[in-house]
Order: sequence, then C-alpha cells, then structure tokens
Amino acid sequence: MSTETAVKVDAKLVKELREKSGAPMGDCLKALQEAKGDMEGAFVVLRKRGMASAAKKASRSTNEGAVGTYIHAGGKIGVLLELNCESDFVARTDDFQELLKDIAMHIAAVDPRYVGKDEVTEGDIEREKEIYRAQAAASGKPAAIVEKMLEGKLGKFYEEFCLLEQPFIKDQSQSIAQIIASKVAKLGENISVRRFARFKIGEPNSTLATAKVSTEEAPQA
Repeated sequence: MSTETAVKVDAKLVKELREKSGAPMGDCLKALQEAKGDMEGAFVVLRKRGMASAAKKASRSTNEGAVGTYIHAGGKIGVLLELNCESDFVARTDDFQELLKDIAMHIAAVDPRYVGKDEVTEGDIEREKEIYRAQAAASGKPAAIVEKMLEGKLGKFYEEFCLLEQPFIKDQSQSIAQIIASKVAKLGENISVRRFARFKIGEPNSTLATAKVSTEEAPQA
C-alpha cells in the first residue's frame, strides 16, 4: 500500500473543475490530487481519461439517441443532426441534449463536409494530395520531402473538414471527438454522430454527411 499522502485540494477547486469539465466530483478530486492542485493539469488528466473511457466503449452499439436542430440567428442557416447513444434514458438527459445542441451549433458555424476521417473517399484524398504535390513542386522541394509533407497536409485537411477532428467552436483546445469522449466518460455509454445536414439560404447544394456504421448498429425499423 502506498505511503504517499494524498494532496489536499480546496473544495472550491473541485467545484470549479466539475463545472468546467462536467466530470463527477470524485474524478475531479482525483485529477486535482494527481495534478497537485493545478487546474489546467487536472483538466488534461480528465480529458485523457475521457478519451480512454470512450475508446473502451467505442465498439458498443448506439441504436438510441435523438435528432436535434440548430437555426442560426435570422434563420439563414439550419442544421439537422442525429446523435446516438445506447439507451433512451441517456438520450433524454440534460447532458446528452446539451451535447446535441452544441454539436449542431458547431456544424452551423464551421460547415464540416464529413463526420469523420473514415468517410473521406479515396478520390477526395487523392485530389488533395495532387494539389499539395503541385504546390510543393512549385517550391522546388525534393520528391522525398514532398511525400513526407503530405501526411501533415492531410492532417490539416481532416482537421478542417471532418467534424470529429475539428476544434470545438466554444473551446478550441478540444476537438469534437474529445467533447463527445468527456460525455461518454460522464454518462457511461457510447455516443456517436450518425449523420447531419446543413442548409444555407441561397446555396444550391446542402452539406449532407453520414457516418459509416456496421450492419448490427443500423437502426431497427
């Protein structure tokens, strides 16, 4: 048994971290103790644990959930989003509904093209690579260096156009995948974005995106 004395943490810090992260009070206390009372360090600890928890639950089916909407001020932009979880009980919680609204609002503001990297087609990837190769070739860089640069460029592409990779509009330090992971850790169920549509007045084409799902995860009729 460890003889190390637990770091004493002010209850106000625990409450502040609880409000910032949405994590249970006990987890906030442990994170602050681990970070020796440092708020930002404790927040990083919670985020890492949230991603680990989400990874463990990622294979679980999400056949419940809710459809939410977000209409931008003035009614010029509208978003329809399907967010899934494992049970109707969780779908009706304030935390899940808040997440649903936040992601729909983010989609309205940022206009992603895809749900995640898995939905980006080979054709799209090759097109982007050709653009990057042409740009690099114009700068006179050797082919070997150009190919290494492609991975970094593609990473930026995913971050710009894939919803789950994008920095959350309300907190740029976290990606959409990370804010979902924090809710997974708090609610104890897998949560996934199934699909979304974004419409803007005056634009002939709307943005429609659907995540790839396995047959067993497909909603039942």
